[in-house]
Amino acid sequence: MPGVQLVEVVRHLSHIPLFETLAPKELGRMAKGTREVRMAKGRVLFRKGDAPTGFYVLIDGQIKLALSSTQGIEKVVEIIQPGQSFGEATMFSEKPYVVFAEALNQSIVLHVSKAAIDEELQDNHEFAKKLLAGMAMRSYDRMTYVEANSLQSGTQRFISFITTKLSDSQDGDESAALELPAPKRVIASCLNLTPEHFSRILHDLGRLGLIVVEGRRISIPSVPKLKNHHLE
Repeated sequence: MPGVQLVEVVRHLSHIPLFETLAPKELGRMAKGTREVRMAKGRVLFRKGDAPTGFYVLIDGQIKLALSSTQGIEKVVEIIQPGQSFGEATMFSEKPYVVFAEALNQSIVLHVSKAAIDEELQDNHEFAKKLLAGMAMRSYDRMTYVEANSLQSGTQRFISFITTKLSDSQDGDESAALELPAPKRVIASCLNLTPEHFSRILHDLGRLGLIVVEGRRISIPSVPKLKNHHLE
């Protein structure tokens, strides 16, 4: 790996929460076991059944993790955003991927090799704790997702989704606005909704004056009213 590229990888790694406890020397070691992957929209990073050789960190863009049936029906499991890592648990289980990963737009990911992780885990207990905490949080998020899909209506799932996407500075405001983090069909799949059902939810909430939809931009005239509607 050329020197300049190695320096760039170290810079990327240093801004990721998972690696923030690493000293420059440790980051340098980790970077030597890391490669950058640039992806065009629609490129598949790995497929179901592929054997993991490490895990990934998204630097820029968006990645969807999804299941696909033999009939070609797709179910989005998660939308990965910059700064998030994915594939850790599969790497440690040494089992093949059960999902595929595809770029939703131009993306940059770092592939951190299992060999580099194993070496760092031997001497760095703080890194081990952070890695475990990250996997535990992902497991918690999965359980929350299953609970929502099992017990909440489609409207409740959508309201929960967009209100959790509000920034900390917006959450306490009377009104707010945000961009949907992915195309509507992808979010519909992630929320276990058909595109038609998702469109009806947007239409009904808009008719009630709880949201204003302009493409992927969602304006919320009253955040408290929208949250209260979620509880009805």
